[in-house]
Amino acid sequence: MKTVRRLLYRDIVWSVAFVAIAFLSLFFFIDVVDDLDDVGRDGMTLGRVMLRAVLSVPGRFYELFPIAVLIGTIYAMARLAQSSEFTILRTGGLGPGRALALLAVPGVVFAALTFVVGDYVSPWTERQAVLLKAGNRGGLPLGRGGAWLKEKRQDAGGLRNVSVNVSVASGGGEMQGVRIFEFDIEGRLRLQLAAQAARVDGNGQWQLRQVERTTWPTPEEANAGAGLSMQVLPSLQWASSLDARVVAAALLPVQTMSTAELWRYSAHLTDQDQATQRHEIQFWKKAFYPLACVVMMALALPFAYLHSRAGGVSFKVFGGIMLGISFVLLNNVSGHVGLLKLWTPWLVAAAPSLLFLLMSMAAYAWLVRYR
Repeated sequence: MKTVRRLLYRDIVWSVAFVAIAFLSLFFFIDVVDDLDDVGRDGMTLGRVMLRAVLSVPGRFYELFPIAVLIGTIYAMARLAQSSEFTILRTGGLGPGRALALLAVPGVVFAALTFVVGDYVSPWTERQAVLLKAGNRGGLPLGRGGAWLKEKRQDAGGLRNVSVNVSVASGGGEMQGVRIFEFDIEGRLRLQLAAQAARVDGNGQWQLRQVERTTWPTPEEANAGAGLSMQVLPSLQWASSLDARVVAAALLPVQTMSTAELWRYSAHLTDQDQATQRHEIQFWKKAFYPLACVVMMALALPFAYLHSRAGGVSFKVFGGIMLGISFVLLNNVSGHVGLLKLWTPWLVAAAPSLLFLLMSMAAYAWLVRYR
């Protein structure tokens, strides 16, 4: 059995590595060509373009590796079937259950590798790529309306609802065009802060610069003759529960967040009575995506039971490419449809993998039974 494992695992690992390197090389070239138009603008050089492409490699690896596992395993198993080696292994006692168990081991290893890259390496490199792009362009635009953050706070004046708007996220963690609105329990605007720039320190304190502070009186104070108060301050410290991690999650793209950060940000949105469907779906997709490697291994196994007359290796590899593309397409479409229909997030994320796993097991059972 040790010899069988060595034979299978060696072919599978080398085939998967070859396909993964080919995919990453292709997309690295595409990323470089796509950014060449930026050379000479805003201080962008060819070296920075190459650096951005390198920083995108872990994210590409995370997205493409399950497909590489599928194509590489199909290639390895199809070669064994074409040379009749797999037929010899079957006649030597390699039953269907044992074959599944053999392929489950590298599938779990590939899934662990995907998880490590997707949860630790890719978020950091994607964040650096975004900050590099923001540094060259003088900031990261957040759309026409900017990005909004909300929190509820309890102070001496009672419960306050706070809304924060950020226009531009600059490199180094600084924000520009920051507006803060505080409303009382009755929905009346009590305080507005308009700052030219802001930064959040490690203790959750917002350091505001060039601040215009506007305070509205309560109805009782207005009846007593109090009026609108306006101040211009060079700096102001504003305490908030919106710490640096929450701010980064709200301002930066979702792919820069790990599974734990997605969970924490979803919990924050729930506490603030905000919509969480999008981030919950992303959390479950991030949690389930590494398991797609195991599903891809199971999907590749039926190709070993196809006789060489059922098509050559190239034909089977082409079928694997089509299956991989359909998996990625279904995975993306299910997320968008689940968001529109407000379906259960974990079911939306797990549906593509479950569907392809059922397909692979059905095909495997039919081939074992009739071939």
